[in-house]
Amino acid sequence: MPDLAKAMLQELDSKFEHEINESTARTTVQFNPDTLKVSFANQIAQPSGGGDQRGGPTQLFVGAGTTKLALQLWFDVTSREPEDVPVDDVRTLTAKVSYFITPKQNGTAFLPPAVRFIWGSFQFDGIMESLEETLEFWSPEGRPLRASMSIALSQQKITKVVPLDLGGAPRGGGGPGTPGMRPLTEAAQGSTMQGLAASQGKQGGWQGIAAANGIENPRLIEPGTFIDLNVSVTARLS
Repeated sequence: MPDLAKAMLQELDSKFEHEINESTARTTVQFNPDTLKVSFANQIAQPSGGGDQRGGPTQLFVGAGTTKLALQLWFDVTSREPEDVPVDDVRTLTAKVSYFITPKQNGTAFLPPAVRFIWGSFQFDGIMESLEETLEFWSPEGRPLRASMSIALSQQKITKVVPLDLGGAPRGGGGPGTPGMRPLTEAAQGSTMQGLAASQGKQGGWQGIAAANGIENPRLIEPGTFIDLNVSVTARLS
């Protein structure tokens, strides 16, 4: 029976492209989470005023929105494998996760490290927004032996989660494959599919991109529509 794939946390460079500090920052969880919760949110605002206008006010989009991942991890020093290095305080294990919420100095600013959560075909890149650690079981000497950690990661854009291609790739990531997170482009007022595709150097394939996204009128896209410019189908022209 093959070994169970374990989730990992990896540190990324500031552009969220490549793993860095692999030998010191990469952390494999002790127990995989039960669930992963992905949520999407747009920043919206109501226009000021309105007076005696009938009906509800028009909603206005503000910003590009966020995507968040929430999960919970458990650590228990009494449930480690016999060949593991003995640990008598669970905080020795949880400190490796707390590393990702600790700001690091970058010039005159302090910024948290970019982090990637990867588990099998699931991948999420972002910043650790919050971390809550609960110490749950204590030794007679007063050392915590068990802990749960509630983690929230976020990124400042709306993305959709797509499965990683695990064919031939090493377990835990690395190697070629489809990106785990694909950014969506928000159409502004007056956007056209031709113009959006041209902004990505894909002006010759705008028809296929429109078809893949189900855009019926590529010359009149409703503001606020999110479009995946990385997909396409063969367009059939009549």
